[in-house]
Amino acid sequence: MANVMEKTLSQAIAQRRATPSFDGFPLPEKDLKRILEAGLQAPSGYNMQPWRFLVVRSEEQKRRLRAASFNQAKVEEASAVIVACGDADGWRNGDLEEMLRLGREGGMPENYSEMAKINIPNYLSNHPNFPMWLNRHVMIAFTTMMLMAEVLGYDTAPMEGFEQERVSEVLKLPLSYHVVALLAIGRLKGSDKFYGGRFNMARTVFAEEYGKPIKL
Repeated sequence: MANVMEKTLSQAIAQRRATPSFDGFPLPEKDLKRILEAGLQAPSGYNMQPWRFLVVRSEEQKRRLRAASFNQAKVEEASAVIVACGDADGWRNGDLEEMLRLGREGGMPENYSEMAKINIPNYLSNHPNFPMWLNRHVMIAFTTMMLMAEVLGYDTAPMEGFEQERVSEVLKLPLSYHVVALLAIGRLKGSDKFYGGRFNMARTVFAEEYGKPIKL
């Protein structure tokens, strides 16, 4: 199946729906690569990039993942499911050194690098809510991948309905990996989900302090 013309980012944001059902048509590797690379370009605190992504495409593995995701059919129907995880120990196991190496190649000052070797471990090891820190950054990358898939003309379904321990078992994840969300990608089968609407700015956006409406 030929890809449709790429959407603009504005179109992708406005037209995206959580797809209820997929047709299972294979996702070309060149498009999968672009989607994954988009996630890898996402920003993160201290550029620590704590995300890890597992791509599930085989029919057998999708069936197992479906069973660990409250039997949601779209897990098995999707062309691919990206399981987005956060690695709680990545910064201890080489990520910090690799981040600093890449940073120096890109012009990071040596004095900044030396300070980061001390400051980043101190910050992360003493963070008052490290799981929340981890989830925040994984979700930035997750959203970036979801929007790239939409730009390329695919349909997506971000999913939080799964059993953490069962997904970890299916994917044989290390103990330091925390499953944050699943991203099902493919082509819509049947009717699209209705548009549920979004709250307007008067309800959700304030200027300078709470309660002051923003005028745009």
